[in-house]
Amino acid sequence: MSKALALAGLSLALVQCGPQPSQAPIEQTQAQTRISSLEELLIGGRLVVLTLDGPTIHATDADTSAPTGYEVDLVRAFAIDLGVSVQYEVMPDIDSLLAALDAGDGHVAAANLTVTDERARKYDFGPAYRTVREQLVCNDSGPVPTRLDRLAEARIVVLEGSSYRGTLEDHARRLGGLEWTEANGGSAMPLLEQVQADAFDCTIADSHLADFARRRLPDIVVGLDLSEEQSLAWAYDSSIDGLGDALDTWFAGAHATGFLEELDERWFGRFGDFDYVDVAEFINRVETRLPEYEALFRLAADDSPFEWELIAAQAYQESHWDPDAISATGVEGLMMLTLSTAERVGIADRTDPRQSIEGGVTYLTDLYGRVPDSVTGQDRLWFALAAYNVGMGHMYDTRALAERLGRDKNSWADLEATLPLLSDPDYYPSLRYGYARGYEPVAYVQKVREYRALLEAQRL
Repeated sequence: MSKALALAGLSLALVQCGPQPSQAPIEQTQAQTRISSLEELLIGGRLVVLTLDGPTIHATDADTSAPTGYEVDLVRAFAIDLGVSVQYEVMPDIDSLLAALDAGDGHVAAANLTVTDERARKYDFGPAYRTVREQLVCNDSGPVPTRLDRLAEARIVVLEGSSYRGTLEDHARRLGGLEWTEANGGSAMPLLEQVQADAFDCTIADSHLADFARRRLPDIVVGLDLSEEQSLAWAYDSSIDGLGDALDTWFAGAHATGFLEELDERWFGRFGDFDYVDVAEFINRVETRLPEYEALFRLAADDSPFEWELIAAQAYQESHWDPDAISATGVEGLMMLTLSTAERVGIADRTDPRQSIEGGVTYLTDLYGRVPDSVTGQDRLWFALAAYNVGMGHMYDTRALAERLGRDKNSWADLEATLPLLSDPDYYPSLRYGYARGYEPVAYVQKVREYRALLEAQRL
């Protein structure tokens, strides 16, 4: 979990009711005894979570061997709020997961479950935390149906026991002649990887997983949406009195405090127009260039407010991890420092990778600290990154202009919309620092966010 999310999770825990543990919950492996109330769960001190194996659900971090995943981050924050530890029970497939919930083998099922009508009739669900669409995902070298009446042209394999089967059955009743194969498993990711390998033409995945997968599998494309928006939520054991109310309260707080928004940013980002060449080149350089500098990125991150993946992503945006990079304006090195900035942060050789990374992180940390205190969370990070690109003075101008236009000067979304006006002659003459190519920091922050998401997708 990133430093930003750790802080967000802690902040959320502090504003919710319930005892606070002295540390993050520890994953347990003790046998489960069925309980009847939330009070018993709190006394027992352990939340049993049924889940599935998948990079955005529950996986093992390659560096720490600890559980990682979007669902893991959600569970961890909820457990911190309750003041309990976590025991994960990883099921082989969706049918097994739901059967285990029926049998009382877990308290909640956290596995990117779609709330279908059929499931809602049988199980109790907590509040929705994401909305998704089911999408047909294909290898771009084969048939890529873009209309429902072309589905039969593709070889389709879908996850057994998933909501996707019901979706295809609905379409088959209307279209006729539609066939597909089902494969057992806990996540659609292995099927997406097989589509990338051209083992068959297409599969179906929820839109957030399809978007995540395209960051590591550049040959897959989305053909069409197969469903309207559907909700993802945790199913839970409704025989545990008070658990449903606890979920309602916690998720309401997670929405209100922006925790879910930050979690979405961390795992799924705001991915722009998909550029096959750019993604393929990035994937290649993760394998060929990054290993030489990864230890330096990690070391620099240790004494900073940033995770190493963000620093590496920024360095890639600056130089594509080329220590000899130099621009027409004289900035150079991995972090593309100006001569004056290098002198300010005490860097003698901008082309030395260690010095460049240390200098870049020192400069970004200084900018981060100079962002007004009213700018918080991820907005503060985007503000600092934009200042790295365009200068802090122009960012202060942007805040003043946003306020003049009735926008929120503390919101990155509003500053992002205001920055391009720094090159508009109707506005920049009245600003203290004058003209700037304000569209450049907008694109800069967007690309750093994308590269961070791409990097993290490669490492799961």
